[in-house]
Amino acid sequence: MRDLIERALAEDIGAGDITTDALIPPEARSRGVIDQKAPGVIAGRDVARAVFETVAADFAWRPLVAEGEWREVGPVAEIEGGTGSILRAERVALNFLGRLSGIATLTARFVRAVEGTGAEILDTRKTTPGLRELEKRAVVTGGGRNHRAGLYDAILVKENHIAAAGGVGEATRRALAAAAEGVPVEVECASLQELDEALAAGAPMILLDNMSPAEVRAAVERTAGRSKLEASGGITLDNVREIAETGVDFISVGALTHSAPALDLSLRMVSL
Repeated sequence: MRDLIERALAEDIGAGDITTDALIPPEARSRGVIDQKAPGVIAGRDVARAVFETVAADFAWRPLVAEGEWREVGPVAEIEGGTGSILRAERVALNFLGRLSGIATLTARFVRAVEGTGAEILDTRKTTPGLRELEKRAVVTGGGRNHRAGLYDAILVKENHIAAAGGVGEATRRALAAAAEGVPVEVECASLQELDEALAAGAPMILLDNMSPAEVRAAVERTAGRSKLEASGGITLDNVREIAETGVDFISVGALTHSAPALDLSLRMVSL
């Protein structure tokens, strides 16, 4: 996180904040409040705080809301320090906080939409390059669950792997034979026929790719508990409840990290 923050600050400040340097005396101190201006879930407070502390070590930070709780609007945190330092850190801190809170907020909306069905909301690898760890942590803050972190911690046999291996059944058998102890194995299936092949080969978890709610329901009935099932592709807030009610175990939503709008936040100076 430190390297990421330093790169973000270098990108924004560059050779120096020429506006602040021109207008703010070096000795000036201020107190500011970060405000949440739209309903949602706050995530990434520690990142925002670290941005301020990277700019100057003498910041005082007081959180005013817990992470992971849905709220309407209101103050998020109070900060006190050099006025110039606050202004130099402001945009980068709000960029991180708004981005991560936006992910937590969208995740919370999906989790609310499937409440009571037993289905769990998963994220995907469709993350901002370099921000995956933070974005996946924001998903958890919003009540979702992380899928695999990368290519290294789980086997997910997808369409191109299947084509290269000569079919779903053969790809599944190879994956199970190669998997180290404790490594999860999941197989993507685009049809009920492929589902049958994966089940026959012993797939412990199957991803139902871009299937309609009717097809997902048929897959659940066909599987009859022999494998965990994940629905994926084309999932929106409008259809996620219908898909969850099919009895599927997991629903993965790429939009949690690739399309979440930033939560509206601002910083206001309350004393100068």
